[in-house]
Amino acid sequence: MRSLAAGLAARGVRVAVCAPPAVDRLQDFGAAGAHHIPVARSSDPAALASLRGACADADLVHAHGLHAGMRAALALGGLRTPLVVTWHTRAYAEGARAPLLRLLEKRVARAASVVLAPSSDLVLRARRRGARDARYAPTAFPAPPAGPRLAPADAEARRNKTRAELGAVDRPLLVAVGSLERHRGYGTLLDAARQWARAETPPLLVIAGEGPERSGLQARVWAEELPVRLLGRREDAAELIAAADLAVLPSRWEARSVLAQQALVAGVPLVASRVGGIPELVGDGAALVPYGDPGALAATVLRLLDDAPGRRELARRGRRQAASWPTEDATVAQVLSVYDELTSPRAGL
Repeated sequence: MRSLAAGLAARGVRVAVCAPPAVDRLQDFGAAGAHHIPVARSSDPAALASLRGACADADLVHAHGLHAGMRAALALGGLRTPLVVTWHTRAYAEGARAPLLRLLEKRVARAASVVLAPSSDLVLRARRRGARDARYAPTAFPAPPAGPRLAPADAEARRNKTRAELGAVDRPLLVAVGSLERHRGYGTLLDAARQWARAETPPLLVIAGEGPERSGLQARVWAEELPVRLLGRREDAAELIAAADLAVLPSRWEARSVLAQQALVAGVPLVASRVGGIPELVGDGAALVPYGDPGALAATVLRLLDDAPGRRELARRGRRQAASWPTEDATVAQVLSVYDELTSPRAGL
């Protein structure tokens, strides 16, 4: 959102970002050239009235995510303002909540003038839910913070320091990053860790992230004596990935995984589930395995750890694939073309 706001403002678009104050403190939309309007992350009448007031003079409203799309649709009820919804990722619900999620998806898909989705399978999902117009719109990988580029020797020293802090000086290091939720596939990852724990030099797996599955995962690590560390929420995910021999992404579904993008940009070989938008994101730049198959996951990890030339080749292909991804400018240009289409005089005919 911040990248899009900055790019639109730079092109002369008047941008207002409706978001909770905490989000603005994190992203500083004002510095990006946008006006921040504090709106609670809620669908209660007061929050909807505030959002409706903020959108009253807008030429177009762009909501990011399903819940934001639903709130925007409610706030715009009765108005003819075009609504664009970027459906960034899938939500998960089980039991009685599953039908409610399907209803939410249908309401948002049908309310939107255009649904933008970062993976082809999400485009198809939006169309199945009744979207009038759903388009593939891959989001750009955010540029890293500006700073001096490290010399190779300094980068290697930082990598070694990180590995030492994690306890992986004389053993391979595997890194996974993401919230500790069931759909991330960490149960399968621990099953695979139980298999590679029998290796002569078992790799250490570190998982950065927090979530509701933590207690269950930690109990398994202790009970089964797995070579795994749960690091909790970390702000240095990029450094963890850069220090790894392999990055691992065992999810049930992903669109444009940040972990996958960070790994390929950093030249770290990636082993990932063959699901969702991952194949079209990584191309031949990662080793893909079936979701939920700990045997295939463990075998692929061990094979790559025993094959240094293979890891280097996978890293080379990953960097080549990353170079083909859209830039932030290209992403902004695509979104702006959608805005122009929806706000042109002919759009209301």
